[in-house]
Amino acid sequence: MNASPYRGRFAPSPTGLLHAGSLCTAVGSYLEARARGGEWLLRMEDLDPPREVAGAADAILRTLEAYGFEWDGEVVYQSRRHDLYRQALEQLIVSGHAYPCNCTRKKIAETARRGLDGYVYPGHCRLRRPEEGGRAWRLRVEPGETVVDDRLQGAYRQNLAADIGDFVLLRADGYWAYQLAVVVDDAEQGVSDVVRGADLLVSTPRQVAVQRALGANTPAYCHLPVLVNAAGEKLSKQTLAPAVAAEDAAASLRLALSRLGHAPPEECDGLAELWQWARTHWSLARVPAGPVVVA
Repeated sequence: MNASPYRGRFAPSPTGLLHAGSLCTAVGSYLEARARGGEWLLRMEDLDPPREVAGAADAILRTLEAYGFEWDGEVVYQSRRHDLYRQALEQLIVSGHAYPCNCTRKKIAETARRGLDGYVYPGHCRLRRPEEGGRAWRLRVEPGETVVDDRLQGAYRQNLAADIGDFVLLRADGYWAYQLAVVVDDAEQGVSDVVRGADLLVSTPRQVAVQRALGANTPAYCHLPVLVNAAGEKLSKQTLAPAVAAEDAAASLRLALSRLGHAPPEECDGLAELWQWARTHWSLARVPAGPVVVA
C-alpha cells in the first residue's frame, strides 16, 4: 500500500516582519516538502489581534514571493476559521474533555508552581460543569508520559499533568488558544508533516493531547534548530531581530541554507541557482539539532 502523500505547511504569525529565524524555518519546511515530493501550504496565524502589526501579513507574503517560495493552494487565514474552532470546542465539551474555568492569572500565580512553560494549572475549576460556564475553557489532561518521536530532535518526553497541567483552549479575552487552532487547522488541511522551529517542541505534547481528544491524526514532527544571539536568546520580534530584505534575497537564502547545514558553492550566486541547488542537495541529515548562534 502506498504511503500517504506528504503535505507540509509554513504558518507565520503577523506579529512582525519575516526575520532570519523565521526565514530558516520557511526554507527548511519548504525544502523538506519538495524533497519528499509533497505539497507546501501557507497559513497565516492571525488569531491574536492585540499582538499583530498592521500590514505584517501582506508584508510577509510579499517577502516570501520575493525570495522565490511557491506555495500550493490559497493562503489560509486563521481569523476566517472561527466556526471550525467553535465546532471543535463543542466536541470537546460534549465528550467531557473540556471544562470551563473562572481562574484569573493572579489566582493561578498565587497558588501554582512553575512548570516547563509557565505555571502548572492547579486544577481549581476541574470539577466545574459545562453549564456553569466560565471565563475560559481548558482541556482536561491525564497523568502519564507523552512521547513525541521527532525526526530531528529524537524522542521528546513530557508528562502533561505534572509539567503543564490542564491548558487553555479558549482564552478569557475571547481569543482562541494556539494549541486548539493549530490542531484544528492541521487536521482540516490534511497536514501530514509539521516542520517548524524547536522553540515549539515544548508545546507539541499539548497538541497531541488535543488531537487524541478530537480523534484527529497526529502528524509527523520535525523541529528545526532555532537561531540564537550571543546571549543565547532566540532571534524573534521580542529580541528585536531585524527583518530580512527583499533586495538581499540571494545572500539571505545562502545564509539560511548554511545555518541549516548546507553550503551552496560560490558559483550559485543567483536566487534561482540557489533554489535549484538546494532542492537537489537538501538532506535533513545535514541539519543541526541544537541552536545555531548568529553574530
